[in-house]
Amino acid sequence: MGRMSRSSAPSQRQLRVGELIRRTLSEVLSRGDVHDPELNAMSITVGEVRTSPDLKVATAFVLPLGGRDAEAALAALRRNRGELRRAVSKKIDLKFSPELRFALDETFDRMDETRRLLSQENVRRDLAAPDPDADEG
Repeated sequence: MGRMSRSSAPSQRQLRVGELIRRTLSEVLSRGDVHDPELNAMSITVGEVRTSPDLKVATAFVLPLGGRDAEAALAALRRNRGELRRAVSKKIDLKFSPELRFALDETFDRMDETRRLLSQENVRRDLAAPDPDADEG
């Protein structure tokens, strides 16, 4: 009955719970529901939340506005982890309130780097050039 090979792809439940936590955490942070003036003064985007298969750990991938002071933002989030966990669990009906972990969301950095590469003159020229291997029939 059980699966022979364990897939590393998250289950639908993991994806659903992760997205629910992401939206709730974003809401809590944007409303300033935490009793930490330093954290409330920051504008933090929660790009994604990945949960462990047992849903007991949720890792939030975050980025402060403009990507500045990322370490200070992570420190503030980690310092308020307990209060954030309680705020999220109050709004989401889960059997267990997941432990929250925070990591920097680097997808924005990769997108910026891709945009930078694509804007380079030699890359644009190469992309615009006709493909020499294409059949000219």
